[in-house]
Amino acid sequence: MLKTRVPPPLVALCCAGLMWGVAELWPELRVSIPLQWIWALLLIGAGLAIDLVSVAAFFKARTTVTPLAPEKASSLVTGGLYRFTRNPMYLGMLLILIGIALFLASPVNIAILGVFVAYITAFQIKPEEALLEAKFGEAYREYKGRVRRWL
Repeated sequence: MLKTRVPPPLVALCCAGLMWGVAELWPELRVSIPLQWIWALLLIGAGLAIDLVSVAAFFKARTTVTPLAPEKASSLVTGGLYRFTRNPMYLGMLLILIGIALFLASPVNIAILGVFVAYITAFQIKPEEALLEAKFGEAYREYKGRVRRWL
């Protein structure tokens, strides 16, 4: 069983809300970033694209996309973006949050990005990895040995 039952998109949404709150509470901490809107939109767009492509790969493999039930996975997806990162959906969420942080331009939000990575790694990714290793055995261990967790 996973250590938490909070869907990762909800965790990301909470982090985005917290970043917005920080930026609103302490506007004096905002900094000027050249081309801030462009960078923010590019990162948010890249994150959304990565998430959509990653979800599509799961649908194509006819396996569960539900992050709260990785034990229901019917196949191991290792192609496409999964050749470069074992967790492209979470990477996509992180890129979206980085884009939001750039848009808000509050350096304090960098800490919230770190909290997102630490939380998702500890309470979602590591338990998922244990379940996938138990289910797919050597095939998953070999995949884990050649593809990094984040990037």
